[in-house]
Amino acid sequence: MRYLIAMIFAIIAAAGATVFISSPIATWVVDQFVFESPDEVGDLHAIVFMAVNILSLAIGWTIGWWLGDFEKPQGKT
Repeated sequence: MRYLIAMIFAIIAAAGATVFISSPIATWVVDQFVFESPDEVGDLHAIVFMAVNILSLAIGWTIGWWLGDFEKPQGKT
């Protein structure tokens, strides 16, 4: 059951990050640099976008894993 809780939290965190925070963070990072080609802008934006999504997935998994530990009955390891 702990794995299921962790997966649910990971999906929720990744979906939330994809919709609300990944694009603004990627845009902010891209604005910090000067580029010679539009391809470089797109590449960096995509890399940062995916990195934020993967990080949020890991954070969601960790929170779900931690909360799933409380579901365990008392007296069992």
